[in-house]
Amino acid sequence: MKVKIRSFKATDTSIIGLIESAIKKGWNSPAYTDYGTPLTYTFGDVAKKIAALHCLYADLGIRPGDKISLCDKNSSNWAVSFLSVLTYGAVAVPILPDFSADQIENIFTHSDSKLMIGRPEVLNVSPVLNIANWQMADGSACIDAYDVSGLTAADVSYFQEDPNAMALISYTSGSTGRSKGVMLPYRSIWSNVVFADEKLGLPRGCRTMALLPMAHMYGFAFDFMYEFCIGCHVHYLTKTPSPAVVMNAFRDVKPAIFIAVPLIIEKIVTGKIFPLMRTSRIRSLLQIPFIRSIVYRKVCKRLVKSFGGEFYEIVVGGAAFNKDVEDFLAKIRVPYTVGYGMTECGPIIGYEDWHKFAKGSCGKAVPRMEVKIVSQDPVNVPGEILVRGMNVMLGYYKNEAETAEAIDKDGWLHTGDLGTIDRAGNIFIRGRKKTMLLGANGQNIYPEEIEDKILSNTYFEECVVVQRGEKLVALVYISDKAMELHHMTHESVLKDLGRYRNRVNKLLPKFANISAIELKDEEFEKTPKRSIRRYLYS
Repeated sequence: MKVKIRSFKATDTSIIGLIESAIKKGWNSPAYTDYGTPLTYTFGDVAKKIAALHCLYADLGIRPGDKISLCDKNSSNWAVSFLSVLTYGAVAVPILPDFSADQIENIFTHSDSKLMIGRPEVLNVSPVLNIANWQMADGSACIDAYDVSGLTAADVSYFQEDPNAMALISYTSGSTGRSKGVMLPYRSIWSNVVFADEKLGLPRGCRTMALLPMAHMYGFAFDFMYEFCIGCHVHYLTKTPSPAVVMNAFRDVKPAIFIAVPLIIEKIVTGKIFPLMRTSRIRSLLQIPFIRSIVYRKVCKRLVKSFGGEFYEIVVGGAAFNKDVEDFLAKIRVPYTVGYGMTECGPIIGYEDWHKFAKGSCGKAVPRMEVKIVSQDPVNVPGEILVRGMNVMLGYYKNEAETAEAIDKDGWLHTGDLGTIDRAGNIFIRGRKKTMLLGANGQNIYPEEIEDKILSNTYFEECVVVQRGEKLVALVYISDKAMELHHMTHESVLKDLGRYRNRVNKLLPKFANISAIELKDEEFEKTPKRSIRRYLYS
């Protein structure tokens, strides 16, 4: 088993202090690279950009505690921008760039942000600092005006944060009616970073690659913050992450860790490996016991090599694995583990090293977190999963009612997930009270929002959005009476399904676009309270 390297001392209890220390220790070492471009920042370069941005914020009248939004695809400039906001003492509001312009504007307004960092040409808000060159969109200011060339490692000194103060707001939704801004304190970010150091222990200076959206807490914590704080060299994919681009990047970077959502692994295994295993030659070889183990070793080696070949383990999070894929990975001994988390915990709740990981579980409660199941028999009878500890949010921004519903008087966060926990402490997800779906790149998708758009912009009376693989499909119903009222027939409705889909997709972020609308002949089954029994539909 790998000997883990601890980068932090037990006395390092400040996330701002960890950032400051990382900059000083790695001053001349590479921190960020935009893969496929010449752009690379050393830790010293990052510090100088941060210093110039701090000067700009001050001149713009932004004070510590004010909100600054950040909306763009992954890049070195995104990372630098975020660090500049955090170390200034402002509250960062990272926004997924796949949200629609209206949704981004809703978040910007709802969060009371004083500035947006992003690309002016695609943003509908003001003021905007252009992330490509750090120049104000209106031309009024640019960080090039501030001479920070003489800054040295010894000059780097940031403020001492209050661990319980709000550090960032992560929005789980982009719509006005359902906006839930998760308020995460500095202690949550610190605890997540230190957890990764305790459990992963990557060596300083190792190479990593960021695939997940940095505005999503999973990618934020474990593709970005942890790596920077221990002095890694992070590579960002700035192009669309097609399979060819991703595989080339893995081959070139050879990352020390692979952070993924299930769909990334499932697509590779079902698309590349399963067809190979089903060939007549391989099936014949698998019938011979002593040959079977050789085949499995070779397949495992091939799969590991396709991801660069030098990673310690694959950490999968965000959703449960496809059972067939997980069974196969366990059978051929691929070094993988599945974690458990949610935005409200910034995100980590459960994890276990791949050597000890129990297949089908999502790890054990991580340090500084408690997990309990609301059940008379938590080992055998599923109940709601409750969590408490340092990672838990402060609440939802400007939403006391939702906060009170989520966190009880004893500090337990009600996750909305159903699960069991065995006697060894392994957590098993058994179902979802919540209906959230997971996009291909880890984005949270709330089907109710899509359904609202469909019901508001079409003639359909009922709708349920389901996930099939990586695609979203809308199941809809319209009564004969409604068809008659709108002078429609069953045939005309079927003919117009594509037009309705295009109309709705224009109102949604790309990752939440529906691939098809299917017309149901009967209305959906409902509970006595007239809620649709969603679990009956797939």
